Amino acid sequence: MPYHAQHLAEAPTRDAVDQMQGATVLEFGAPWCTHCQRAQPLIEEALKDQAGVQHLKVEDGPGRPLGRSYRVKLWPTLIFLKNGQEVARLVRPQAQQELTDAMRALA
Repeated sequence: MPYHAQHLAEAPTRDAVDQMQGATVLEFGAPWCTHCQRAQPLIEEALKDQAGVQHLKVEDGPGRPLGRSYRVKLWPTLIFLKNGQEVARLVRPQAQQELTDAMRALA
């Protein structure tokens, strides 16, 4: 699945994420977050030719259990998972190279 511009209507459970197979990028943020908005072109570019990578855009905030389970504190936070296990993490990416390096961890 390529890049998704919209947040999921309902976040998956941590158990469901832990059971995912293959490469997944979890993106935590909020639609009104300016840091998140600024990072979107970089994230979209990094995911555009990654057909085998699932992108889950999750709205985060107080009381949201998935973000808390990953100890997300700043947005956007991208967590790169391989078969449900974290292999890389980026907080507020500002350069394409950061995303390229993290994507390599999924290979």
